[in-house]
Amino acid sequence: MNKKNIFIFSITLFIVILDQITKFFIRQELQLNQSIPIIRNILNFTHTTNTGSAFGLFKGLNLIFILFSFIVIIVIFRYLKEVKENERLLQFAVGSLSGGTIGNLIDRIFYGHVIDFIDFRVWPVFNIADSFITISVIFIAVLLWNWS
Repeated sequence: MNKKNIFIFSITLFIVILDQITKFFIRQELQLNQSIPIIRNILNFTHTTNTGSAFGLFKGLNLIFILFSFIVIIVIFRYLKEVKENERLLQFAVGSLSGGTIGNLIDRIFYGHVIDFIDFRVWPVFNIADSFITISVIFIAVLLWNWS
């Protein structure tokens, strides 16, 4: 395995572990829909679940999102050979996308929903995996825009 793939897989593994540890903590410490303030009037941890996609759209389509997640992961792994050794930001984005996708996929398979908890009260509740998926999609879009 080359340095590029080790870097991408390390990012992926780090995100999956971080995501699952934070969700484990939330499941252990908070009842469903229970909320605790972290930064007063700014950030709360609120234990919620989501069977849909971002922002709670398409609720109840867990099986479709499981299949979609597998497709995303397969496409990522097939695309790895196209990522060059010197494209560190793209490597980070690919690792972030795969890590976030796998983190939420684990929830969907084992619990039938995604566990969300990061609550800014002015935005739908989300999780670590969602954050890295969003960051990676933005990075990939910017990088593709710059390449065209």
